[in-house]
Amino acid sequence: MNNQTKSYGQTNLQNRQPLCALTLSMVIFGTVGLFRRLIDLPSDVIAFGRGLMGGVFLLLFARLRGKKLAWTAIGGRDILLLIVSGMLIGFNWIALFEAYNYTTVAVATLCYYMQPVIVIALSPLVLKEKLSGKQILCAVVAVIGMVLVSGVLGGGVLGGGAPGGGRGILLGLVAAALYAAVVLLNKTITVNSAFEKTILQLFSAAAILLPYMALTGSLHSYTLSLTEAALFLVVGIVHTGISYALYFGAIEGLPARTCALLSYVDPVTAVLLSALLLHEGMGLSGILGTVLILGAAVYSEL
Repeated sequence: MNNQTKSYGQTNLQNRQPLCALTLSMVIFGTVGLFRRLIDLPSDVIAFGRGLMGGVFLLLFARLRGKKLAWTAIGGRDILLLIVSGMLIGFNWIALFEAYNYTTVAVATLCYYMQPVIVIALSPLVLKEKLSGKQILCAVVAVIGMVLVSGVLGGGVLGGGAPGGGRGILLGLVAAALYAAVVLLNKTITVNSAFEKTILQLFSAAAILLPYMALTGSLHSYTLSLTEAALFLVVGIVHTGISYALYFGAIEGLPARTCALLSYVDPVTAVLLSALLLHEGMGLSGILGTVLILGAAVYSEL
C-alpha cells in the first residue's frame, strides 16, 4: 500500500468516526420516550435527575479528557443567559415527558420537532431575519403535517378519539416552543465551548427544578424497583451525559449541514420504536403527516 492510499484510508476513517458518533447520539436521544414510559416517577423528578446526572457526567468527562473549562472567560451576560436557557431546558423536558404520558411516543416526538418551524416563525421578531419563500413554504407544510398527525380532521386524537391525546399534543408543542426559545437564546450567547455552555445549562435546569418539585409535592422519597432505578440512571447518564459527549465530540469534525441533517435520526428512531416495540399505530394520515413534518424540517436545513 503506497503512502497516498494510506493517507486516503486514514482520512476516510477519521470522517467516519464523527459520523458514527453523531448517529449513535441521535439514536440514543430517539429512545428516551421509550425509557420514560418504563420509569414510574413524576416527570419533574426525571427531568431533575437528568440535569444533575448529565451535568456531573460531562464535568467528570471533561476532567478525565484533560479539557480545561474556562469558566472565568464567560461574561456575566452570557452566564445569565445560560442560566435562563437551562431553566427553559428543565421545563422543556417536563413538558416532553408529560407528552409521552398522554399520547404516543411518535406523536409527542413529532410535536417536539415542530421546533424548527417555531424558530423560523420567530426569527423575524427576535433575530430581525427576513424569511425566504422556501422557509415559509416549509413552515406551512410542517403545520399541515402536524394537523394530519393530530388526527383532528378525522375526529381522532384532538377530536376525542384517544383519551388525553389532545393534552399530549399540546404538551409536545409546549416542549417545542420552550426548546425553540433555547435555540434563539443560544444564538445570542458568545460562549464558544459547548462543554462549558451545556454543563452550566444542565446544572441550571436541575437547580430550578428543586423548588419546582417542592411546590408540586414531588420532593419526597420514592420506591423504585431495581430495573426502574437502572433505567433512571440510563436516562441521566446515557441519554444525557454520554450522548451529549458523543454529540459534542462529533460536531467538531463535521460540517454544520451534516450535523443538522443527522439530527433527524432522533425522531425517525422514536417513530420506529413507537410502532415496532410499543405497537402504537399511526394510520395513513399519521404516516403522511410524519413525512410532511420531517421532510419540511430536512428541506429547511438544506
